[in-house]
Amino acid sequence: MFAKAFRVKSNTAVKGSDRRKLRADVAATFPTLSAEQLSKVVPNKEELNVIKLYTHKGDAVTVYANSRNPALFEVEKTLYPTVYTLWAHPDLLPAFTTWPPVLHKLVGGADLMLPGVVVPSAGLPQIDPGTLCAITLVGNRAPVAVGVSTMSTVEMLAAGMKGKGFTVLHTYMDQLWSFGDKTCLPTILSLEGEPGTEHAEEEEQDDKSEEGKVSENSLPVDSSLPTDIGNMSLNETMEGAEVGGNEEPSEDGAAESVEEGNLDDPQVLEDSRSPQEQMDALLHQCFFHSLKCKVKKSELPLLTSTFLRNYMFSCCPKGQQIDIKKSSYKKFSKFLQLMQQQKILQVKELSKGVESIVDVDWRHVSIRSFVVPEIASSESPAQDSKGADGEQLYHPPEIIPLYGVSSKMAPLFQESGYKKGSTLSSSEVRSAVINYVKINELVEETNKKCLDQLQPFHQVTFAGHEPIVRKGNIDPIDITIAQRSSNKKVTIIKNLELYGLDPQAVANILQQKVQASATVTTLPGTKDRAQVQIQGNQINHLAKLLLEDYQIHRKYIQGLEKAPKTGRKK
Repeated sequence: MFAKAFRVKSNTAVKGSDRRKLRADVAATFPTLSAEQLSKVVPNKEELNVIKLYTHKGDAVTVYANSRNPALFEVEKTLYPTVYTLWAHPDLLPAFTTWPPVLHKLVGGADLMLPGVVVPSAGLPQIDPGTLCAITLVGNRAPVAVGVSTMSTVEMLAAGMKGKGFTVLHTYMDQLWSFGDKTCLPTILSLEGEPGTEHAEEEEQDDKSEEGKVSENSLPVDSSLPTDIGNMSLNETMEGAEVGGNEEPSEDGAAESVEEGNLDDPQVLEDSRSPQEQMDALLHQCFFHSLKCKVKKSELPLLTSTFLRNYMFSCCPKGQQIDIKKSSYKKFSKFLQLMQQQKILQVKELSKGVESIVDVDWRHVSIRSFVVPEIASSESPAQDSKGADGEQLYHPPEIIPLYGVSSKMAPLFQESGYKKGSTLSSSEVRSAVINYVKINELVEETNKKCLDQLQPFHQVTFAGHEPIVRKGNIDPIDITIAQRSSNKKVTIIKNLELYGLDPQAVANILQQKVQASATVTTLPGTKDRAQVQIQGNQINHLAKLLLEDYQIHRKYIQGLEKAPKTGRKK
């Protein structure tokens, strides 16, 4: 989640009431924390800031920083500890151990695959799917990553320790760690009698030598790697990872060359699974990818056939294709039935023989913990929005009106930590005004006159992109009727680009629907804006296209009232 640089929206101090609420939330999320430990995570008097940011994928994240170091981060109202917090409280989460060479893969944004998990003699911690866990390195209890399990411990062992084990959210040496004071990984020795002591690597290598070969379910580790990970610099850790990724101890102790980067590469690991298992994994990946990034609540109910064809197919990685018959489910209806049993979604037969998805629980842990594959997120929007038949899919942007703090209004907002030029939503403005009123013992807490004194802004978010903040109110799609020679009428459409619509594509669709000529010309007075002109009064067709097909809100369309009346002709 933090493998690449993020954008900070705001950084303000946490007030007393918010601090108390945060402390209560942390105590409820991590009940094992004592009162003394809780006061260290959320201090009573020391500096505590709340930072709102957007990741490189556009996810909104709230970070709580204690004495500059990020202590907690919140995604979709779920709190997660950072490595800084886990170093102070290493037993806060169930811990799973991996090899030092895997670290640089995790830092690069990879998830932890089960072949990379070290199984100690005492066994793995018993967890359920969706459990928040810490990831440590052999010989050191200091966590290097925070992740969410994709299956239970029983399922991991039943799968032969193959497949993806943890969705990694945050790691040592990622951008969130760099936002703090960049403290090096400490050395926390394992408790006496517990697996993973400082001799764990030697014992593990002895076991491998007795077996005569490296098990396909374990990762190679180079004997030259130091066990004192806490004293290694960033460069040393990376160098050690490269060595461990290219050497594999053989029966006679010599290192045999293997393909670089095969330590936890999902593609390499998938090759060891049966075709049916690979298809099941692809089906699950495309299912959660489409629910998290493509399907919106306003699109429900959604035909199950449309969901599969236009949404899940478009989420397939390049070179792969969903084939339900090759999966263990055989039928898409059986797969959806399982998802319904897990209460991820609800399917109903709204008409005879036709099933539709009528509800989705976007707060379900399986959806919230799913991380979009890096390959999918790096594809161009045009590729990502194409269905299996090559048809271009469109998702309307999310538009949020914002207000900019002017110099005249700055004194009112400085009590809440905002400065001149800060952009706020209407709810943030309301909170700031109420805060100002309470501090200064004024009246009229709900007075909205200050909104008129703020500078208008707006935020536009397209699917798969970071939010864009622009000054002023967004211009609506403008539809006008003009008179041409011989008393002919033409319909002119402007501002389509502001909503992510291609004027040429809209012109082509209208031309096919109404069987009239359509042209695209440069909008007068602009260089990169265009307008669509089509013969006749086509507002009724435009209304259906924009409101129903593209699902743009009526308030962002201007001129629909000029549609011709459709009464019967006598």
